[in-house]
Amino acid sequence: MKFVATLLALYSCPAALAFSSVKSNRPSSSLHASRRDVVAVLASFALPSIVNAAAAVQDSLEIEEFLRTGVDAGGNMGVSSQAGKSRPQTGVVFRDGTDVLQSKKGDVSAEILVGTKADPKSVLISFTAPYKLETGSVYDVECRDQKTGDGAFLAVTEKADGKSLEELDSSFFMKRLFDPTGRFSFYGPPTDVKVKKSTMIDNGKRLLEVSFSNLSQSTNAEIPRTALIVATIPKGTDNAVMLVASANASRWKKGSDVASKTIVDSFSAIPSPRTSMKLRVKDRSNGASIDF
Repeated sequence: MKFVATLLALYSCPAALAFSSVKSNRPSSSLHASRRDVVAVLASFALPSIVNAAAAVQDSLEIEEFLRTGVDAGGNMGVSSQAGKSRPQTGVVFRDGTDVLQSKKGDVSAEILVGTKADPKSVLISFTAPYKLETGSVYDVECRDQKTGDGAFLAVTEKADGKSLEELDSSFFMKRLFDPTGRFSFYGPPTDVKVKKSTMIDNGKRLLEVSFSNLSQSTNAEIPRTALIVATIPKGTDNAVMLVASANASRWKKGSDVASKTIVDSFSAIPSPRTSMKLRVKDRSNGASIDF
């Protein structure tokens, strides 16, 4: 299938986009069948009451809903143009037999696959967000405030080729987010992308603050937006897993910056417990499971 081919390509072909507008900025200092039992155990401690479940086999694109909730994802596109658009590529690949879960308190968990087809690795991710977990064909792992557009989503980079987070240039993380098929480019590529801050933080994570602008789909006006990005490379893997929390610039100055920081501070991405079960990709095109 075309989507399957695209999905696998994420782990075999490097992105070709170069970001001339992104400033280089080095850091400033040194898981329901078989696998659901793993999530269930974790949930008994951290996720006591599951109220939202985003199935990895999802429905068709609901254009009007996305326009209503995707406040300033922006670009000069009409509904007829959006109808043919595919899911933004975040690099997220779900493990077969798992769902994305959210508790009443906003705790989100999922199991994803990183690496390559020849050598896949399973990773458990979790974070806490005050926004509802989104479902639908255009979402992977994303929580969003439908009224304001504030939100947080998961993304996975290309292979780091053995480099540590500290050794990677800021542009490496930007490629996934601002690629023409990236989450922030659903209607068109953002402009004025600037890395305002990049630093190593506790637990070996990398934190970046980025500003950029989107064209509003409804008004055609440029909407400045700010994002906090926390990245980590789980032990034994070679891909950075990122959580991105963002809001428009005006709300950022009125408290969304604090909310975003709380969200990224809650982020965790760790290797899944090893079992004898085969690692398989969850097919999201209503077909059978496929080998990763």
